[in-house]
Amino acid sequence: MSIAEPSPGTTSASPGSAVPEQAAPPPVVRGEPAEVADGVLVIPDGRVPLVPNIGFVVGDHAVLVIDTGVGPRNGAFVLEHARRLAGGRPVYLTTTHFHPEHGFGAQAFRGAATIIYNAAQHAELRRKGPGYIEMFTGMSPAYAAELEGVELTAPDIAYDGRAEIDLGGHTAVLETRGPAHTGSDQSIHVDNRVLFTGDLLETRSFPIVPYFPPFDTDVDVAGWITVLGQFLALDPAVVVPGHGEVADTMLIRDVRDYLDYVLRQTAQLRADGAPPDDAAAAIEKDARARWTTWENPYWIGLAVQAVYQAGLPEGATT
Repeated sequence: MSIAEPSPGTTSASPGSAVPEQAAPPPVVRGEPAEVADGVLVIPDGRVPLVPNIGFVVGDHAVLVIDTGVGPRNGAFVLEHARRLAGGRPVYLTTTHFHPEHGFGAQAFRGAATIIYNAAQHAELRRKGPGYIEMFTGMSPAYAAELEGVELTAPDIAYDGRAEIDLGGHTAVLETRGPAHTGSDQSIHVDNRVLFTGDLLETRSFPIVPYFPPFDTDVDVAGWITVLGQFLALDPAVVVPGHGEVADTMLIRDVRDYLDYVLRQTAQLRADGAPPDDAAAAIEKDARARWTTWENPYWIGLAVQAVYQAGLPEGATT
């Protein structure tokens, strides 16, 4: 999910008044894939809200597509690129998580590709997908236009835990992560070199914390920190975040440090008796001063609220 910081005076969208309406450009995937490593290409998001980084892994035998863009029009555009890169070879599609801009274009791939999700992501899509369509449709006419006619798409293959795809000369390891950003995040590790993280990472942005009670409260900040530690252990040379510029392991460290800061500061303020809103305001002020180049501080307060809702892991207090 990629939501720009709300401007003053915006109203909130249903359900649960979760996300402010956006005066945003159309969330349209544009441009050509650019190589970030041998056989691995990315259509960059251009820092447009609700547009993800789209990945392609081009093997001798098949092509893997990572994420679709929001809605059938974006999905068809991404499929067109995949077919051109595949040159008649089979196409696989996977999505980093179930949020609209990452997977709600999958219907364009039905019958044209083998669609693979982890089983938990498929379950989360079935459970929450209709509500996310409602919520995002209400955020912006531009978003509503892309979601028109969207059909939630089941996978051809649903795996548990870990799956490996041999594309011919390139291998992609799909692994279930979380609960973290969602209840069913997935990473894609290509050739032990390139790591696609979905919205577990964004470049130059406060992490997107989709804490939308009562609609969706499954984000797990402590679990997220654990996953980022797992990513560091992989030591990827190239990191492709869900949104923002392609990076390296420094991005993983920066986001982990920020989330750890939120967790510990929230623990301290809660122990001192601060109510959630007061804690969120104090932490947001400090975080803006610490991470001055990051965008979308809207998500700081939601991270604090999520930690309060989940309770605090043992040892989190300072």
